[in-house]
Amino acid sequence: MSTPKARDAGEDQASGVDDAVRALLLLMPRMVGRAKKIPVPEALQSLALAPRHLSLLSYLLFDGPMTVNELAARLQVAPTTVSLLVGDLSRKGIVERREDEADRRRRIIAIAADQQRAITAWLAPGASAWRTALAPLTPDQRQMFIDTLLAYEAAVSGEEQN
Repeated sequence: MSTPKARDAGEDQASGVDDAVRALLLLMPRMVGRAKKIPVPEALQSLALAPRHLSLLSYLLFDGPMTVNELAARLQVAPTTVSLLVGDLSRKGIVERREDEADRRRRIIAIAADQQRAITAWLAPGASAWRTALAPLTPDQRQMFIDTLLAYEAAVSGEEQN
């Protein structure tokens, strides 16, 4: 009669990580597929918006108008990159630039008033789903979740994590 082979703690931990990896490898494509099925509002369909636009619009929608430098810091890209994105979105009538009353050399970027409803409709389902998923977690758990996604992103892209 054979007896089960005893596992050490390291094997149990590795097995647990492998189980989580399997679960995530099945979950991630489904999540991405569902996110891609969120319909782009008709008013925005012809504008050829890309994921890079989505991130910038998300900040403007949730945090309100801000400068190019503020957007660059939040998006973790160079101000010149944001300027190019803003120029593209401005030409399409999605965002508008206005003078900063406090410093006329600076420009404030905002979602164009006539596009606000369409942008909100496009981003609201994702924001609502994240609120539902994150609400039961403690602040520390939410931060761990975000840190884990950032570590995954860095590992997939081959970048070092800070």
